[in-house]
Amino acid sequence: MPTPPLSDEDLDISVATYVRCNYSTSEAASVLGLSPRAMRHRLKTAREKGKMVPSGVIQEPPPLGFSVKGTSTLVGGDGEIKAQWVKTEADKEQREEQFRAFAEELADIVKGKVKPTKEPKSTEADLLTVYPMGDPHIGMYAWADEAGEDFDLDIAERDLTAAMARLVQSAPKSETALILNLGDFFHADNMENRTMRSGNVLDVDTRWQKVLQVGARAFYTLVQSALKKHRDVVIRNVIGNHDDHSAVFLSLLLDAYYRNEPRVTVELSPSAVWYMRFGKVLIGATHGDKAKWKDLAKIMAVDRPDDWGQSVYRYWHTGHVHHDRVQEDMGVVMECHRTLAAKDAWHAAQGYRSGRAMKCIVYDREYGEVERHTADIRRVRDGS
Repeated sequence: MPTPPLSDEDLDISVATYVRCNYSTSEAASVLGLSPRAMRHRLKTAREKGKMVPSGVIQEPPPLGFSVKGTSTLVGGDGEIKAQWVKTEADKEQREEQFRAFAEELADIVKGKVKPTKEPKSTEADLLTVYPMGDPHIGMYAWADEAGEDFDLDIAERDLTAAMARLVQSAPKSETALILNLGDFFHADNMENRTMRSGNVLDVDTRWQKVLQVGARAFYTLVQSALKKHRDVVIRNVIGNHDDHSAVFLSLLLDAYYRNEPRVTVELSPSAVWYMRFGKVLIGATHGDKAKWKDLAKIMAVDRPDDWGQSVYRYWHTGHVHHDRVQEDMGVVMECHRTLAAKDAWHAAQGYRSGRAMKCIVYDREYGEVERHTADIRRVRDGS
């Protein structure tokens, strides 16, 4: 059925709402009680009819995910407007809403895809094995001639899954495992290949959608490795400064994927800090780009007073700076973890030269840390 013609009054009201109030298409549609599609149709019709408003020429609706920032107008010698350019900028709220809608839709698609797997015959109930991942940076690209070593999506997936397989093999048969992603699991958070907060340009290998696919596949492999050794697997994805949105997406996806697997728990708290108590052991985790180390012990005591009182051994795990660091304050051991990822061009130029490894740390519910194992990058690649 053809779309009924619009009256001049309808077009004038639509255009004035869109242009004068500097609304986005969806905002103007909401004010007028229209669908975004109907609003776009009105703007297109107004443009074709040459409708004018006091402020100038009819504006082209901005691309989806962008809003009008301002306009530049070219006026001829006769005072008539010859041309007008619309300046747009990324509409952060709209793009975030689109991202969340995409994540929720995808989560519905994969909900319950993984069926329960056979649990190991015997495990040690008094042990917890933590697999902390310091900044995997899935999707980062490095060229050996520029950064000292090649690194891309395939290498990142291969190194991470191989390191996890080795550590699971070395770990005891603890009843519970915690896969602790300490942030920056993904190198970029969108197709612009810039950090969201600072706008730093990032070296990214291939398209963002493919990075998400490979990252999700790699994490699935990590979980499946852990399920072979441990009865229960807890997953925590800490939000980093490179993956504010992607970390949320990853957690939603894994939670949906393992909906029918009772042995997997995905922690979905949006908080930048997260805690887990295991007997007399209290563990805190955060990326490391916000709260300062000197404040972590106090933050733990204030955030978890009951757990603090019932624990004897207290630990913080962080990432962000890509190198090993351990410090004790008020009886709390704070540890920053290395990354498996290579240096990108910027870090290589700045002189960063930290080692690369992944660890697993074993805690006894009564005695705290009792052992740990390290998978150095060279040993991981040698397969020894």
